[in-house]
Amino acid sequence: MASERPLVAVLDYGSGNVHSAVKALEKAGADVRLTRDRALVAEADGLLVPGVGAFSAVMQQLESIRGSELIERRLAGGRPVMGICVGMQVMFESGIERGTDTEGLGEWPGVVRRLDAPVVPHMGWSAVEVGEGSRLFAGLESERFYFVHSYAAQEWTLDVMPPFPVPSVTWATHGAPFIAAVENGPLTATQFHPEKSGAAGIGVLRNWLRSLSE
Repeated sequence: MASERPLVAVLDYGSGNVHSAVKALEKAGADVRLTRDRALVAEADGLLVPGVGAFSAVMQQLESIRGSELIERRLAGGRPVMGICVGMQVMFESGIERGTDTEGLGEWPGVVRRLDAPVVPHMGWSAVEVGEGSRLFAGLESERFYFVHSYAAQEWTLDVMPPFPVPSVTWATHGAPFIAAVENGPLTATQFHPEKSGAAGIGVLRNWLRSLSE
């Protein structure tokens, strides 16, 4: 039944590549709305924050619709949010691109920096080292995922004290290790593009959708 499909709001703030994310979520089993309607964003079972391009541009676009407020309110209420690519990067404290330091949403400590690799951008399929306790990658631990990026968070420094659960941090390597995904309470994010990662990416989205009702 259609009513059994979780309602996911894809935040429409001007970022590109949103339609492929919408289609992938629909294929994974969601009822998807591309929207910036504040009531719908607040009430949806899940909120997806896509992101392509420069860290600073994405932050400007988010701020133009008070997107940070929408994200913070959902997380404060324990409501699930998922970020993809730059939508993940902006969850950190800041991003440094071409000498410009831009403040992020600050949900996690850390700085997004240029990859330390012989070839940048990192573009193509890569394996990941799945974090302990991951639910996002359940049944997908040996799969490869599609990345296209020049910047990433390369350290994880968040200290979590009981009774809060320890985040599951998944890593990948391009020149040096970088964070490929984080599962931290209601906030989930991937540096890779699930919507471009074939069946494995749909599996990741399906696992996230499954968590929305738990």
